[in-house]
Formats: sequence, structure tokens, C-alpha cells
Amino acid sequence: MMKPTVLSLSLGAMFAAGGGFAGTAFAQDGQPMQRVEITGSSIKRIQSETANPLSIIKADEFIKQGLTTAQEALSRIPSNQSTMGSGNVVGGNSSGLPTGGQASADLRGLGGDKTLVLLNGRRLANHPYDSSSVDLNMIPLSALDRVEVLRDGASAIYGTDAIGGVINFITKRSVTTTTITGEIVRPRKDGGDEKRVNLSSGFGNLDKDGFNVFGVVDWHEQTSINSQQREFSKTGIVASRGLNLTSGTTFPGNYYDAGADKSGNPGWATGCNPPFSVPNAAGICRQDYTRQIDSMPDQEQLALFARGSMKLGADHLATLEFLHSQNDVTSRTAPPPQTGLILPNTSKYYPKTGVSGQPLSVNWRPTEAGQRTIDSTGKADRVVLGMEGLLAGWDYKGGLAHSISKSSEDFVNGYVADASFAAGVANGILNPFALQDAAGKAYLDSTALRGRVQSAEVKNTSFDFKASRDIMAMGGGQMAVAVGTEIRRETADFNVNRAIASQASSSGLSGSLSKTGSRNIQAVFTELNLPFTKELEVQLAARYDRYSDVGNTTNPKIGLRYQPTPQLLVRGSASTGFRAPTLFEKNGPPSRNDTNDSYSDPILCPGGKPQPGSNPLRDCDLQQFKLQGGNINLKPEKSKSFSFGAVIEPIPSVTIAADYWNIQLKDKIAALPEQTIYGNYEKYKALFLRNPDGSPNAIEDFLNNLGEVKTDGVDLSATLRLPRTSVGNFTVTVDGTYVHKYDYQNERNGEFIHNVGRYADMAPVFRWQHTAALNWNSGPWGATLSQSFKSAYQDQNQVEPEFKHKVEAYSLLNLSGSYSGIKGLTLTAGLKNLLDEQPPFSNQGTLFQKGYDPRFSDPIGRAVYLRASYAF
Repeated sequence: MMKPTVLSLSLGAMFAAGGGFAGTAFAQDGQPMQRVEITGSSIKRIQSETANPLSIIKADEFIKQGLTTAQEALSRIPSNQSTMGSGNVVGGNSSGLPTGGQASADLRGLGGDKTLVLLNGRRLANHPYDSSSVDLNMIPLSALDRVEVLRDGASAIYGTDAIGGVINFITKRSVTTTTITGEIVRPRKDGGDEKRVNLSSGFGNLDKDGFNVFGVVDWHEQTSINSQQREFSKTGIVASRGLNLTSGTTFPGNYYDAGADKSGNPGWATGCNPPFSVPNAAGICRQDYTRQIDSMPDQEQLALFARGSMKLGADHLATLEFLHSQNDVTSRTAPPPQTGLILPNTSKYYPKTGVSGQPLSVNWRPTEAGQRTIDSTGKADRVVLGMEGLLAGWDYKGGLAHSISKSSEDFVNGYVADASFAAGVANGILNPFALQDAAGKAYLDSTALRGRVQSAEVKNTSFDFKASRDIMAMGGGQMAVAVGTEIRRETADFNVNRAIASQASSSGLSGSLSKTGSRNIQAVFTELNLPFTKELEVQLAARYDRYSDVGNTTNPKIGLRYQPTPQLLVRGSASTGFRAPTLFEKNGPPSRNDTNDSYSDPILCPGGKPQPGSNPLRDCDLQQFKLQGGNINLKPEKSKSFSFGAVIEPIPSVTIAADYWNIQLKDKIAALPEQTIYGNYEKYKALFLRNPDGSPNAIEDFLNNLGEVKTDGVDLSATLRLPRTSVGNFTVTVDGTYVHKYDYQNERNGEFIHNVGRYADMAPVFRWQHTAALNWNSGPWGATLSQSFKSAYQDQNQVEPEFKHKVEAYSLLNLSGSYSGIKGLTLTAGLKNLLDEQPPFSNQGTLFQKGYDPRFSDPIGRAVYLRASYAF
């Protein structure tokens, strides 16, 4: 066995944001080094032997930076292109459907469905609305010991869908003390306040008593930020930037008079209803709906985690884990848009002048109904019974797990029954051009829709077993082998309450039907570690998976680790991947939703110019409809990836690592971007569905197998351990990712679209991201100054040429300090976003939030972070 050095001990633990060394299994006082299983291999080994590019974040680093959620922690990992957070629940955003408030990771920008998230090395049930990713809100943050991020493909080890990488959340193995912790985050500006309280307690010493039982209860709450509480988010109209993202469905209502072929608004001459709606030159009002949405919703999380461990003899350990998590999110968007209403000339609210006398088509947003408000509730439960130990010379580990993920949405306010509402306009009860009288107000209240609109559930039951052992001596040590199997059953149910959903087109669920699906998966895998010499080690692995609904696949992997000198290590790997379409992707119910952006119909309003017979309030510069849903004929995605790199330690205090990675994916599962469909009518005219009278119905945009994705880049990290000084110890860490290429096709054999450094169809891919940290400690005192950085990119730029621009680079600094000089007590205080950086301006129109992009920035601003923890 080679003598451990600082280099060898850090090979499997490339440094993550917040810096410092990851937890290593190095020897103390001459004792043998502990053999442990780490992410990326099924063979138990000394941690220094791994060749996989692995980032490890200790739970203490979350505390130092004031990171309060798993989503926030992963947003600091440079290989993670975006983290879909709770803010994306507002309006459903890019999915068009309510998201349930889920947060997901996205290693390499390939999508959350190709990032495998584990808890203690085992799967959780994915979020039920798309079944493609785990909701990070369900991770019990206060129970964690560390997070391990494997930054290369691991389909041969963990499952076919680990194409972008693996994120393994690892809890504490045992607790023997009681710890009470409270923390608060207070932003400088109103909104976004956070509170957290957690309690952990345990008893029993595994070594002395042969057992340990512990539990953790964690409660976290964050208040909402509405768009008006931050200057950068308050409006979709920024004339100096060419931004004018508004809606033609407004208060007071706009009308189209087919008899006179003109549009109008009785309130236009008096200025509409500023600042919520404003006049344009065409004589109609436009709604600045951004003024009436949340930038961040209200959110409350509760997590309970318990683990019991018992030794069975000297060589066996039985464990029982239980997890319950709940995430409640309340989000608000602008009042409900109502389009195509018919106002007859018999209505007392029919305009007295300037109209033909024929019935009018009216678009109206009844602001008196209030903001559309949805309560989203997500729940996750998991029970795992496990055994591990040593049997006949084999290290083994096995378990039986059952996990459930549930989500539901309830209408709380603002939604109205379309038919009843339209009847109120037709019958002259509702006034689309002014506030309601007493009768109109009473009638409007009677149209309110409240109650459960949809729910979904995913169940995952699995059995896994693996064993490893040394089998023979080789030139560099013992050859080791691992074998294993996994059997899994997945079921999914998606339920739409049509009694409510069918009445509200603005829900996006009016045409949806309940659907179910299930599948069985069996897998066998093996891994072989071949130390040919003390310098050269090869890892071979292969996995065979059989899906009951999409067939079978075999995925191999080869890894290489070569260390010619104590100061240099060279490593590389190559593997294949296979991601089966999820049950939701195959069986998801069809739905008719609003498009994310506003469009003009290419036939009736080409270039924004109404044609004879068109209705400008329906056909021009308005959110149109799209049909979305699953596709039973989807094929699996397949990938090939490889990486190679080096770690050098020129002097004992400096470690530098660089890893090149390359991933090619084909048959990507996605819906064709709506921007692409509207951007090339001649090519996609078959997807434009029309009513019998020729008016637009919707674009057809179901999930499909699109083309290829090709991406490559370099991960870089450096650690500098400064000499000990009289004022304490200093460590500097930098961890970054440079993306050289991210090209994708929207159809097989189509042209490749370049996405790096530019907002392509739906989002940008950052050319460069990094996190850096300066850590200091001296006795009971410690401090951390950390930075996260994202490079600039070309904006979506659906604006006039003179307003096209780049979104500025975005950098955040966090500063924290801690004191642990009183027995059992640890105090932490800090400033998040030290310089109070605002999100850079963006003219993107894809998300409900305007003026910035909430997927890549933090709307909170500078905030004070205080934490106290007492253990006894």
C-alpha cells in the first residue's frame, strides 16, 4: 500500500465551494486506514485509491456560507448549470404546468433527468409531475454529513440514467448527543426572510453498546418576495432596454369589433389603469402582469429523519432508516385572463359610441377576482431496511427500500369558472370595462373556483445487493471484484380533478385526463479493480438493465488511474449511458396550456400585422395555446462519455486538478421549443392546429425524441494551504467549470444550435462558472469569505436590434464567522451577498418573472445570517 500523501488523500475529493479538505479516511497514530465505499465504486477501498473526479462538500460548509437548502448548496457547484428552484413554481414557467414547487439539479446542463440523486447511496422516488428528477426540497439538510458529487457518467455503477453524474447525499451514521439549532436570515429589504429550527438526538455507541438510534427534526420557512419589493423585478416594461412584455388581456378589457374591423378600449383615453395596464398607440390597453406576481413564493418545509443501527455479531450491521419530508409552497400570479368573451349590444356595458352595434369580442382580466393563488404540497416518505458486513471474505451490502413521492395543487384564490364568467358578460351582469357594481361583485364572487385541482403519486420499491472482495495479488496490490443486483418496481398515478380543472382554461389542465403507468426493472452489475503496478490501476465495470416497457441495455465503463510520481496523477474514464423515458414522459396526460412567450399567429397576424378577418386581440402579440403531454412511443436516450485529467502537487501546500469531459447524447427526450415552432412556420406548419373557422386553436408540442446533444469542457480546481501563521491558518480554494461546447439539435439530422454563452431556445449555458473561498481558523474562531461567479452571455434578445445586449457576469460574495469556545455552543454570523449585488438585467420572456432570470440569480439581496447551535 502506498504511503498516503496530501495528494493521494485528496484525489477522490476535489474541492467544492466553501473549500477545505473533504472527509478523508487517513491514518491516525499509526492505525490502519479505514476501508470505505465511496461514490463511484462498489468496491470498498482506501479513499485515496479512487480515480473518479469527485467533489465532496462537508455539511459544515453549508453552515459557513449560510446555505439553508439543498438547492442553494448545489447552486454553488460549477458543474451544475442551473438549479430549478421554488421560484419556478410561479406560473409553472417553462413546463406550462404547476411544478409542485420542486427544486432539481442539472449537472452539465443536460437536464435534471440525467442527474441521478441518491440518499445514502440509494434512490428516492422522483417528483411525480414529470418523474424525471428528485425534489431537492425533500433532502433532510440538517441530517447530512456530506454531499458527494461524482462528475462523470456512472451508468455502469448506479443505474442507466446517471449520464450527467451522481449527487449522493450522505447522512450521519450515528449520533450520541442532543443538538438544538436555530437560524434566521434577514434580508436588507422586505421579503425573503428565513427561519430554521432543528433538533437531533441519539443514544447508543455502536462500538461499546452494539447499537445506535438517532433522529432529526428540521423545520424551515421562507417568506415570499413579490415583484414590487425589488426594483429589478417590478415591471415588464423597461423602455430604455427595449423591454415591453405585456398582455393584451387586461383591465379594463379590450374589445374587437368585427363589424368595424377595429380594436378599442373605453378606458384607453383616460390612461387605462396605470401602472397595472398602460395604453399603446393602437388604442388598446396592455397589462403589465409582472406587477402582480411573486418573484419567490412562500415556502415551508418539514423533514424527519431517523436511523437505527445494530451490530449482529462482530461482522454484521443491520440498519433501519425512515424519512418523511413535506414541502408547502404558496405562489401567486396575475389575475385570471379571460379571452374571447362575447359582449352583446343588449348589455348595459356595451360602449355607447365608436362601435358598429354588432357583438364585441372582449379580452378581460378581472383584477377584482384577485391574484391567482395556488397551494402546492409535496410529500416524500422512504423506509430502508439494510444489512452490511463481512461474510466468507466478502464485504456485502443489501437493502429493501420503499419510497413514495406525492404532490398536489389546490386553487386558493383568483381562478374563475370560464363558462359562468362568460355568461355573466353575455347577460350584462359583469362589466368588462370598469369596477363591478354590487350585483356584478356578487356574481363575480360566485364564479370563484377553489379546491384540489390535481395530484400525483410515484412509488418506488426496490431490493439491492452487492458484494466485493480481494481475489488475487497483482503487481500493485490486490485485484478486487464487486458483483451486485437491483430489482425495482415503479408506479405512477396522475389525477386531474376535472370537476374543477375543466372549468378554468388558465389552469393549463382544462383538457387533461388522469393517467397511470408502471414498470419493472431488473439489473445485474459487476466491477473489477486491477492494480497492474503500484503506479497503474484500471477499473472495469458493466451493468445490464432490463426494463419491462422499453427493453434492455448493457453499459460498460473503463477507468484508468496512473500515478508515476507522488506529485502527479493521471486519470481517465469512458462509459455509455441509457435513460429510459419516465412513466410520466410515456403516459403523461395531454393538456392545453398557454405558451411561455407571446406570439403572433403566422397566418392571421404575420409580423404583428393583423390580416383581413383576424382578431388582433386573439391573433397578435398574445400568449397562444400549446398541446403538451406524454408520448407512449418514446425511445430511450443513449449516451457516450469520456473524461481524462491530471492532479498535480508541485509542493505539499498546493494541489491543482484539471479534468476534460465529453458527453454525446442522442434521441434526447423533450418537447420541441415553442420558439422554434413559431420561428419557422413553413417547416412546422403541420403543428399549427386550427378551429373550423380558421382561427388558431393550439400548436401541437408533445414530447418526442429530438436530435443529439454534444457538450464538452474542463473542470478545474486548485487548493492552496498557506503556512501556519501567528494569527491562524489560511486555505484558499477555487473550483470552476469551463464549457467549450454545448450544441444540440431540435430534430434528427437537423442543424446544431450553439448554446454556450448565449440564450438559445429556452436558456443559456454558461461558458465559465466558479466558486472560490478563503478559509481562516484560529482555535475556536473561524471565518470564510466565499464567491460564486457566472460568466456573461448573449440574452434572449427578442427585442429591436438596437436593444440586443449581453447579460452581465454575476458574482456573489458571502462572509461568515464562527465561534466555538464555549462547551457545546457554536455561534455563526455572516452576510449573504455581501455587496448587495442585484441580478443582472435580462430581457428573457420565457419565465413569468421579468427583468432578470430567476434560474441563475438570487432576488433576495444582502441578508444577515445568524445561527446558534447547542449540543449536550
